[in-house]
Amino acid sequence: MYAERLILKTNTVGEIENIPPLPANKKLEAIFLIIDDITTQPAKRTPHVKIAGKMKIIGNLLDTAPVTDWDFPQ
Repeated sequence: MYAERLILKTNTVGEIENIPPLPANKKLEAIFLIIDDITTQPAKRTPHVKIAGKMKIIGNLLDTAPVTDWDFPQ
């Protein structure tokens, strides 16, 4: 017995896309581990301890760049 790692992707209804060819006349055991998307869990960002709480905002931040540069939904 040997192990082979395959990463399979599913579509929107949970069906496996692009099923790879499997060995003929063999029994296979599958253990499915769900891989969490990194993009779904935003990284928690915090300032460095030396500058945390020492910043002072003066004025309107949105005026620093034109509205077209911001990725706002239209």
